[in-house]
Amino acid sequence: MAALPDLITVEQFRQMPEDGRAYELHDGEVVCVSQPKAKDYNMQEHLVGLLRAKLPGSWRVGMEFPYRPVAEFDLRVADVAVVAQARSRTIDPEDNLRGASELVIEVKSPFNTPRQLRELASLCLANGAVEFWVVDLEQFAVTVILQDGSSSHLRRGQSISLSRFGAESLLVDEVFG
Repeated sequence: MAALPDLITVEQFRQMPEDGRAYELHDGEVVCVSQPKAKDYNMQEHLVGLLRAKLPGSWRVGMEFPYRPVAEFDLRVADVAVVAQARSRTIDPEDNLRGASELVIEVKSPFNTPRQLRELASLCLANGAVEFWVVDLEQFAVTVILQDGSSSHLRRGQSISLSRFGAESLLVDEVFG
């Protein structure tokens, strides 16, 4: 029988020496993550701008947003996050958002497997998110997954409802325009 790995807490993770790489903490295990390519980063910036323009001021929109979906053993970074301003104001300046943001958006990269994206969506939706989006730059599509497990695969000519965030909608064409 193989030995179980030693689980690392967020506090222990934060004390690790810097080595120039990017890491996240997944279920108590340190995971090296890739930095976004320019096209992914540009999409993240574009999404932040679109959402800031569409959503009312009661929402905070951020990029590369750290959050702790499971407080003790997880520290992850959302490509784009939308958090209620009231909730955002309660974040300890020496810590990160506890739970997932209300909207977590991941820009799909070649390193994301469908299983990883499903697991991340499930984790976020079980810990505070009301929606999880996967933006696919190759397919020009956005998959929206809701808390009840339902999902919509949206393409050009269709729109993404923003009603849960107090706004009308976002055209998929705007995302990829």
